[in-house]
Amino acid sequence: MSVVRTLHHYPLDPASRQVRLALGEKRLPFSEVIVRYWEQPPEFAALNPAGVPPVLVEVEDGKTLVVCETRAILEHLEERYPEPPLLGREPAERAEARRLAQWFDRKFDAEVGGSLLHEKLEKRLLGLGAPSLTNMRAGREALRHHLLYLEKLLQTRDWLAGRRLSLGDMAAAAHLSVIDYLGDLPWRDFPALTAWYMKLKSRPCFRPLLADRQPGLTPASHYAELDF
Repeated sequence: MSVVRTLHHYPLDPASRQVRLALGEKRLPFSEVIVRYWEQPPEFAALNPAGVPPVLVEVEDGKTLVVCETRAILEHLEERYPEPPLLGREPAERAEARRLAQWFDRKFDAEVGGSLLHEKLEKRLLGLGAPSLTNMRAGREALRHHLLYLEKLLQTRDWLAGRRLSLGDMAAAAHLSVIDYLGDLPWRDFPALTAWYMKLKSRPCFRPLLADRQPGLTPASHYAELDF
């Protein structure tokens, strides 16, 4: 019996984008339900009491499995669908992929996403008024520090965690791609990072992300271009 998958997500949510990239890279078909999670829909809260996306629902042989939130979903996909592996084949690469994913989900999200995404996207969705220029300036300064670190890693590595594409790359791409949608990434200052992003952006798993559009918020002119 085939597995019927449904991903409950929000297109410009970095957490949701990580799962979409992993599903695409593993070539696992799924249908989508777009969740306006800030409105706290009761049907979504019944799936995930925390009220945040993503949530993956798999139905097989009449049995339903509900897996909530990014790390749990990605670990589930690695365990159940091990090819291609997205944590690396060697212990060192697996550890580094996990470290980088945690870096983006905690440190990058707090220091960059918490400022730029909140001011330019979340405030719009929640009706919280105009963006704070002070907070956006702080977010852009923090962003440069993170980009400098990634540039240094990629000067000696093919991918962020080592020789192979991993969940570390997908975490980075998920977060950076939303910042890129908003037009806040100074790509020309980071050539190694730009080459990495172009390589990842050209993979089939990335194409659905390039088609995402937020009503009332036009993406940067280069957002969907593979060669920028």
